[in-house]
Amino acid sequence: MSNPIPLHSRHRSVLPDWLALYYDRPIELTHGEGRHVWDADGNRYLDFFGGILTTMTAHALPEVTKAVSEQAGRIIHSSTLYLNRPMIELAERIAALSGIPDARVFFTTSGTEANDTALLLATAYRRSNQILAMRNSYHGRSFSTVSVTGNRGWSPTSLSPLQTYYVHGAVRTRGPFAHLSDADFTAAAVADLEDVLGQARGGAAALIAEPVQGVGGFTSPPDGLYGAFREVLDRHGILWISDEVQTGWGRTGDNFWGWQAHAQNGPPDILTFAKGIGNGMSIGGVVARAEVMNCLDSNSISTFGGSPVTMAAGNANLAYLLDHDLQGNARRVGGLLLERLRAIAAHAPAVREVRGRGLMAGLELTRPGTDQADPDAAAAVLEAARAGGLLVGKGGGYDTSVLRIAPPLSLTVAEAEEGAEILEQALRSIQ
Repeated sequence: MSNPIPLHSRHRSVLPDWLALYYDRPIELTHGEGRHVWDADGNRYLDFFGGILTTMTAHALPEVTKAVSEQAGRIIHSSTLYLNRPMIELAERIAALSGIPDARVFFTTSGTEANDTALLLATAYRRSNQILAMRNSYHGRSFSTVSVTGNRGWSPTSLSPLQTYYVHGAVRTRGPFAHLSDADFTAAAVADLEDVLGQARGGAAALIAEPVQGVGGFTSPPDGLYGAFREVLDRHGILWISDEVQTGWGRTGDNFWGWQAHAQNGPPDILTFAKGIGNGMSIGGVVARAEVMNCLDSNSISTFGGSPVTMAAGNANLAYLLDHDLQGNARRVGGLLLERLRAIAAHAPAVREVRGRGLMAGLELTRPGTDQADPDAAAAVLEAARAGGLLVGKGGGYDTSVLRIAPPLSLTVAEAEEGAEILEQALRSIQ
């Protein structure tokens, strides 16, 4: 017999108050197919958020569900203490795709854990606990990743195992450099980095940066900025960690990895990934050149990282992504969607900016005629879109006033147009 107490009340009685739920009346998603999901009341939604950019290819992708089922029927768990064929196969594929020479891959269960591992590697390799991070950034919820998160809304403590220095440059259209040309913006950010390095006693271990900031509202610097940073970092022996948890696997369309928009000085020293590769299964990981990955001088394993079941899912999902050129689809359909959103924004006074690339778009909402963030408007549009049959996300470093749009990479042109139409009606509803 089912429990008669509403599910939302049960959630509030046993789960933390800080575990956020979307919508005034939260919904329970029960199943999905393709780019659509259904709730417990039978309502169907076009999914433009993919469980926070995690359902990368499609809901209930047959190739992934088949791989998971078959692997679960053989063995579910073994740990990293034993040879694991699916893990080795996925590591070989990711190492080859990473662009990092002599790459080694370590699997975790989340992006937070992947970034935590990258920070451990960098600080051990450089023998320094000083980290450079970007303002407005987000890197996870662990003690170490919170300490390099430059977004106040997602940093619940000032205590830290690391000494973190925050650098300008990740937000193109706000801040002291917003009025500059791209070239001058990059030069000013590089000068700021040089100045910050003058404050780092003994030398920093690494710079950690998202090529496109996810939680921060899909903000990004001019192309080439992190490549310009790399020239400075290399002079000081400082590592570059590219946080690809949200930008990896072709989501930005033009490139397979976000770092490739800044590639004039080669790949990062360390790359972290998660979310989309598992298509909903818990996979994260770190790629680094062997010299860096092998620098730890103590024992380490992962009980759940590299699980045979999650690795089977990752292999099937990655194969589908590559075989069906979903990066190309993100570029084509994402380009059309961005054009449509910009046309809508031209007649929506609340929209300050439409930004993004590929299937990673952000609509920043402000009080009309100002640069003042309007989180109430963002919440209202989120609700109106849901009522119209569309799920989108929220984010932003300015009081969560950015609508985040990141559907599965198999999105069709017709679905992109449908979602844009619902968003247009939702924006009209708040005017």
